[in-house]
Amino acid sequence: MPDFDIRVEIGDDGIATFNWHGSIPPDQLMQAVSSTADDALIGRGLRRLEVALPGFDIAARRAVTRAGFRLEGIRRAVLALPDGSHSDVYLYARLAGDQVHGPDGFSGVMNTVLPKKRLIAHVLIRDPAGRVLLCETRFKQDWELPGGIVEPGEPPRVGANREVTEELGVDRPVGRLLVVDWMPPYLGWDDAMELIFDGGTLDESELAGLSLQVSEIKQVRFCTAAEAAELVTPLARRRLELAMSLGPHEMAYTEDGARP
Repeated sequence: MPDFDIRVEIGDDGIATFNWHGSIPPDQLMQAVSSTADDALIGRGLRRLEVALPGFDIAARRAVTRAGFRLEGIRRAVLALPDGSHSDVYLYARLAGDQVHGPDGFSGVMNTVLPKKRLIAHVLIRDPAGRVLLCETRFKQDWELPGGIVEPGEPPRVGANREVTEELGVDRPVGRLLVVDWMPPYLGWDDAMELIFDGGTLDESELAGLSLQVSEIKQVRFCTAAEAAELVTPLARRRLELAMSLGPHEMAYTEDGARP
């Protein structure tokens, strides 16, 4: 391939970068990148090989993915283009210890490039009169149910229980799932999924004994549906009203807080 060559630059720390010049068909590019990686990581004993590619070069990004490189991050608008605009740059890397071949290798690579959704778990706790427990947080104006973002690898119900324990200082069993809601992009957040679990009932004496997470929670109180509607976002209001109206064996799927 006289019109194509790959150049590898090796650092003193066992990390190498590479790029190429020229153009070849996608399958040949994948094979060339794969051979380069095998030579660097196996033949030369390096521990890491990385490449930075412009976002618009879809063929190159697919080739390095097929060669076992994992997407590690995106540098936004750093590459100047001739028309005066700027392109994102995608950073891919392969480590000497990465599983590359077989089902585990394929899944490990694809796990870095496929979309990921944020998962949020909240808990609906009521008092004997049917009012709902809401939290006023220190980082937003609207109130919300106790709960929060589920950690990677954490079951949603476990995450809901953990968040309640952290925020309210009480280890309460989390009951059945009430609502599954898809949330559209909002205030700079990407879209996400929210789950609302049943948290049972809590009386006023138990409320007074809560130990709030002072770094996040300013206060909590029980609210009627009408009072809650004045404190939460319109999306949360739609979700909350539905969750409070469900029968003992009902569950709802919603999009933007409404049944599709």
